[in-house]
Amino acid sequence: MTFGSLLFLFIFLPITLLLYHVVPERYKLLLLAVMSILFYSWGSPSQLLVLVLSMGFNYTAGMEIDRYLEKDRPGVARIALFAAVIVDVAVLAIFKYTTLTMPIGISFYTFSIISYLADIYKGDAPAEESPVHFVLFVTFFPKITSGPIVRYCDFKEQLSNLAVTRYSLGDGMNLFLIGLFKKVLIADTLGSAFGQVTGLGRMAAATAWMGMLFYGLQLYFDFSGYSDMAIGLSRIFGFRFDKNFDYPYLSTSVSEFWRRWHISLGAWFRNYVYIPLGGNRCSPLRQAGNLMAVWVLTGIWHGSTWNYLVWGLYHGAFVLLEKFALKDILPKIPTGIRIFVTDLIAFLGWVFFFSPSLTSALQYFGKMFGADGMGFWDQTTSFYLRERILLLILAVLLCSPTVKNFHDSTVYRKGGAAKAVSVILYTVLFVVCVAGLVSATYTSFLYVQF
Repeated sequence: MTFGSLLFLFIFLPITLLLYHVVPERYKLLLLAVMSILFYSWGSPSQLLVLVLSMGFNYTAGMEIDRYLEKDRPGVARIALFAAVIVDVAVLAIFKYTTLTMPIGISFYTFSIISYLADIYKGDAPAEESPVHFVLFVTFFPKITSGPIVRYCDFKEQLSNLAVTRYSLGDGMNLFLIGLFKKVLIADTLGSAFGQVTGLGRMAAATAWMGMLFYGLQLYFDFSGYSDMAIGLSRIFGFRFDKNFDYPYLSTSVSEFWRRWHISLGAWFRNYVYIPLGGNRCSPLRQAGNLMAVWVLTGIWHGSTWNYLVWGLYHGAFVLLEKFALKDILPKIPTGIRIFVTDLIAFLGWVFFFSPSLTSALQYFGKMFGADGMGFWDQTTSFYLRERILLLILAVLLCSPTVKNFHDSTVYRKGGAAKAVSVILYTVLFVVCVAGLVSATYTSFLYVQF
C-alpha cells in the first residue's frame, strides 16, 4: 500500500483515524502498531516474515545490551551490539546485493533498528520493554517504507506525550496534501517526461541535458513529497518528526546540499558512522578518510552496482575539495554562482543515480556532449521544451520557499476570509490530485527501491 493510492486515501487512512480517536487511550499505540503492520503487509504479506524476525531478534538484542550495561559489563555489551549490527547489516546485504526480492523499506527500518541498539549502548535511551512500543517504533506506517529515519530516543520521548490538537491535525493534513501534490502532479509528470526522453535512443545534446534536468527535479519532488506526506501523517497522530528536505537546490555548496537533502539519512551517518570514526576531532588526513568512508557507505547503501559507488565517491571528492582546498575561496564567490555550480554538480551526479550501470551512465554523459552526432539542438528538443516549459517553470519555482512564504504570510497575517480561501485551495488541490490518480497510472515512490 502507498500513500498515493485510492485505497489508502479513502479506506485505510479514514478507518485508522476514526479508530484512533474512538479507542480508549491505553489501546491507541496498540492500534497504530496493528494498522502499521497491516499497511506494510498489504499486497505482499510474504515480506512480513523478514520484518517480524528482525524485530524479534533486535528486541532481544536490545534487552541483552541493556542488561549487560546494568551489570557494569560494557565490554560484553559492546560485543553484543557489534554482533547484532553485523547480523542486521548481513541480512540487509543479502537482500540488497543478491537476486532475492528485497523487502520494501528494509534499508530504512534496518537503519532505524541500528540506531535503537546504538542509543541503548550509548545510554541515550533504555531498552524498550514494551513489545508494542518497539513494534510501533519499527513499523510506524508513515515512515517504514521510505523514512524519514527517526532515532529511537526521539521517538520514545513522544510516546508518553502524544497530543492530537486541532492545530496538529490541520497542520498535518496540509503538509500531507502538499506532499501528495508534489508526488502526483509534479514528480509523476516529470517522470513521464524523463521516460520519454530516455526512450529516444539517439538524441541531441540539449535533449540529454533536459532529461537529466527532468530526473533531478522528479527525484526531489518525489522524495520530498513522500517526506512531507510521512511527516504530515505523523502529525495527524500526534508525532512530530523533523523535516527531511530543506530546499536543497538553493544550497551554496555540495556540503550544504547534503545537509539539506535527505536530512535524516545524513544525520544517521553523522551520528553512527562519522562521529564514532573520530569525526573532525582528529588530523585532517584522518578526517578526510572519515568523510570518504561515509560517502562510500552512502553510495553502497543506495545500490549494488558500480555507478552508486562512483556516485558516492563523486560527492565525497567535492566535499573534501570544499572542506580543505576551497574553504577560503568559496565565501568570496557570489551566492548566485555558488548555487548554480552546486546544482550543476548535483544534477550531473544524478546521471550515475538513474543509470542502470556505470557503462550506461558514461554513455549518457556522452550523449550530453554530442556523442550521438545529433548536434546540440534539434526539433525533438524544441518539442519537449515547448510541451514541458510550464511544468519546468513551476518545478523550479517550487524548489524555493517563495510560494509557501507568500501563502503563509497572506493567510496567517490576515486571517479571517484568507483562511477560508486557503481551505478552499487545499480542497481543490486534493480533488485535482485524486483526479490525477484516477486518470493516470500511479507510479511508486522512487526511494522505495533503495
